Amino acid sequence: MTAPAPESEQILIIDFGSQLTQLIARRVREAGAYCEIHPCFRVDAGFLAAFAPRAVILSGGPASVIAAAAPDIDPAVFALGVPVLGICYGQQLMCARLGGTVEVSDHQEFGRAMLDIAGYCALFDGVWRQGARHQVWMSHGDRVTALPPGFRRVATSDGAPYAATADDARRFYGVQFHPEVVHTPDGAKLIASFVRKVAGCSGAWTMAAFRTAAIARIRARVGEAGRVVCGLSGGVDSSVAARLVHEAIGSRLTCIFVDHGLLRAGEADEVVRVFRGRFNVELVHRDASDMFLGRLEGVADPEEKRKIIGRTFVEVFDEEAARIGGAGFLCQGTLYPDVIESVSAFGGPSATIKSHHNVGGLPEHMKMALVEPLRELFKDEVRELGRELGLPDTIVGRHPFPGPGLAIRMPGAIRRDALDVLRRADAIFIEEIRTAGLYDAIWQAFAVLLPVKTVGVMGDARTYESVCALRAVTSTDGMTADSYPFDHAFLARVSTRIVNEVRGINRVVYDCTSKPPGTIEWE
Repeated sequence: MTAPAPESEQILIIDFGSQLTQLIARRVREAGAYCEIHPCFRVDAGFLAAFAPRAVILSGGPASVIAAAAPDIDPAVFALGVPVLGICYGQQLMCARLGGTVEVSDHQEFGRAMLDIAGYCALFDGVWRQGARHQVWMSHGDRVTALPPGFRRVATSDGAPYAATADDARRFYGVQFHPEVVHTPDGAKLIASFVRKVAGCSGAWTMAAFRTAAIARIRARVGEAGRVVCGLSGGVDSSVAARLVHEAIGSRLTCIFVDHGLLRAGEADEVVRVFRGRFNVELVHRDASDMFLGRLEGVADPEEKRKIIGRTFVEVFDEEAARIGGAGFLCQGTLYPDVIESVSAFGGPSATIKSHHNVGGLPEHMKMALVEPLRELFKDEVRELGRELGLPDTIVGRHPFPGPGLAIRMPGAIRRDALDVLRRADAIFIEEIRTAGLYDAIWQAFAVLLPVKTVGVMGDARTYESVCALRAVTSTDGMTADSYPFDHAFLARVSTRIVNEVRGINRVVYDCTSKPPGTIEWE
């Protein structure tokens, strides 16, 4: 008997504009169930019938349920006969639409709060007991003040008399707090309880199961004779996508690795060694560094740098793909956050802080169909899949690296000789981080070469050389980040090595800005 696809027990997350919706999805995936996020305006009776969810989760959101233009929900959600969990705005909306009352609160809660468990419900099974008190994370201005028929109160807080509610007969549950964030210590357990106990999901969503199902899908899409080309950067996403497609179709995949001259030290050699040497992948290595750096000469504006790199990459990739010939499919390492962030919860465009690191679409004359084997996965799942596929940890566990490479780690105009200075400083920083056993505790770390020179003294002689900034952050998803709290001895050791070993730098500083207000990269 064939095992069911890991996506067969899917949970629908309806998004009302919360910045935390992706965290809900991650918690559901961690509980072993496949889920998808869809904006509220797209979910109607027809969509629900086609999607056939095992359960539904209603996200939080910035709006007020009692406002005239508040995001709403199709009542068909409550007629599906499946469990529903409403979180914050989702709880308020569920209660308001089923006959309860929501009002502006005179005791608003933002941040940590204490929850008193007033009763038992299936959502709390094995997690919380009646009479206990637990920390949660709140962020609300409105609150439920009267429950719909069939609901009962199961938890309270100082600012929310109905901080958790339950309708056991219909398996409808609502929480005013946010279980998806780490500041609710038992939040992941509550979501897992909803997924596994309330919704009855078996936990079949694993990367081993995904690997099997994805290979079958790739083979079905490409066919027995189809050929695929893949733009391989050496980063986690493109590497895992290429390895997965290669496992599915073997030599009918050709990877194109475009070296734009903006990579870190030794990076090009490693990509070639792993894919051509270890996995025997058909790999075209095009060193186009002279072309890229020539076009970037004198360009200081970061957005213009990105556009030049993107256009040139497409041009080079197009040339190599034409030389290969016969490929009907293009493999891209698109991830699930790329898919769901392309449309806001309300149908409008999202604000653009800066152009996306990854290169954009290919020219229209390249008539190839897309193969995007990772478009259902989050970054942590991609890393897990890469290990499942046998990729070395030097690739799977590596820190994120932007498509434009060192071009955006060198504010101002790019100089070839300065690129080598930056590479050496960056290599020392990463080497010291690895030696200290800190690499995996850090989301991203790198050096930045500033367009600033300062006076220094070396060997009783005056120097006038560049400043190097070091950046290291912790994060779970890259959406927010904090600077890593190195001790002074570590920073002093790195600074000493860079100044002594890298000609062209005489001062090192550490960037301790969080995101927000800063971004992780400097440009």
